Amino acid sequence: MRDWSFNENENKKRKRIIIAGVIAAAVVIAVIIGIVFAVKSNDKKTDGDTLTEEELNADPEEVIAKEGEEAPGADVDVKKIVAENETDEITIGIDVAKYQGTIDWKKVSDSGIDFAIVRVGYRTLVSGEIVADSNAKYNMQEAQKYGIKVGAYFFSTAVSEAEAIEEANWVADYISKYQITYPVAYNCEGFETVNSRQYSMTKTQRTDVALAFLNRITERDYIGMFYASTSELQAEAKWETTRIETSYKIWVAQYPNDPYPQKEAPDYEGTYAMWQYTNQGTIAGIDKPVDVNVAYFGFNKITGAQSSETPESVQADPEALMNFQEVNETVTAKEKTNLRNKPSQGSDSSVLFTLSNGETATRTGVSNSGWSRVIYNGKTCYAVSSYLTTDLNYQPPQPEVDTGFKTKFTDVNEQVTAKEEVNLRTMPSVTDAGSQVVATIKNGDVVTRTGVNTELGWSRVEYNGQTLYCISSYLQAAN
Repeated sequence: MRDWSFNENENKKRKRIIIAGVIAAAVVIAVIIGIVFAVKSNDKKTDGDTLTEEELNADPEEVIAKEGEEAPGADVDVKKIVAENETDEITIGIDVAKYQGTIDWKKVSDSGIDFAIVRVGYRTLVSGEIVADSNAKYNMQEAQKYGIKVGAYFFSTAVSEAEAIEEANWVADYISKYQITYPVAYNCEGFETVNSRQYSMTKTQRTDVALAFLNRITERDYIGMFYASTSELQAEAKWETTRIETSYKIWVAQYPNDPYPQKEAPDYEGTYAMWQYTNQGTIAGIDKPVDVNVAYFGFNKITGAQSSETPESVQADPEALMNFQEVNETVTAKEKTNLRNKPSQGSDSSVLFTLSNGETATRTGVSNSGWSRVIYNGKTCYAVSSYLTTDLNYQPPQPEVDTGFKTKFTDVNEQVTAKEEVNLRTMPSVTDAGSQVVATIKNGDVVTRTGVNTELGWSRVEYNGQTLYCISSYLQAAN
């Protein structure tokens, strides 16, 4: 006799095995699909063919600012902070890049600022090219000139220790002609931005790269410093902070509602040497908000292997706050336009030339702020874009002749003659004493009509080089 209970149990077991197998297979397939999708997704993030040239060569600091990763800090009057809080153990300074525009460093110096940490360059977000900050040399030159102690920082997107060492060597060479007394900082942010070349790096890998930079900058006789926000440093959230702070100074960023000195220190629990406590500082000589820092140290000794070469004298980058799209085209003025030494109509700019309609210049850049960069007489100049045209045959509209009347004419261009006979007058009126008859034309005498006023019934005509007026009803089209 068959034991049906046993067979039934066996069937149930088989069913469970089959179901489990199906589920496992489904999970495996899902994982494979997920991996393929992730790989393709990651490929898309870094595939140069899917990114514009602007995205490939993006300044990572600009991308972070646009994305608003850091909430704005409290408004701070920097001069007041300096006057009330500076001691021998505490110095007050700013950090700057091209985004502060053209800085009047004498005014900054007069405000009592001790030091400035100048951004000297960055590695692009995607393509990985090292680029100098366009105002770095000017900022170091002028800060040094007016007695402000200078440090530097580099914005890194290095993905290997070799790249970090390359960055450090580039920085050391770039600043070697200047008197650097404050630290040289390693700054790395935005690594979790989708398009960042650092997107897939681990915390350990990023820390290794940072230490490679700092080790090399120290070998070049500069003082190394590491910059990051409190949220990234605290509890080693994004960096292996303990490894860094055992050898190098920490520059911590945190923007409380009540800034220094109302709040005496950041919330960071580790060791730190400098605190960036707001990005909304106001100070004479800088038109844009600026980062403000309190350093718990002061340095007077010049660091680094000083170059024997004297740095060349440089001017501020007039395009620092503008994004120009590169073009190459010939333009002329619609009528007349001033060509200036910088893209500004303010008192800080001067007129180099005046371009008239028919004269040409080569336009090399167009900004979305309404300015064009042009080459004229071998010099780089700037003009308001709306005053220029690529139509080299463009004719400016002719101003209406002031007849003393409010008569308005619609422009036309046609050949007309008198139906029989019509007087041509100096004004479109038969009653005004100033309206004189200059000529009389008869049927068959052809003139050019350039304007018509249908309301009052007058025509404007050209006759023997003169602009004259006659009654429209006395005219007809010339055959």
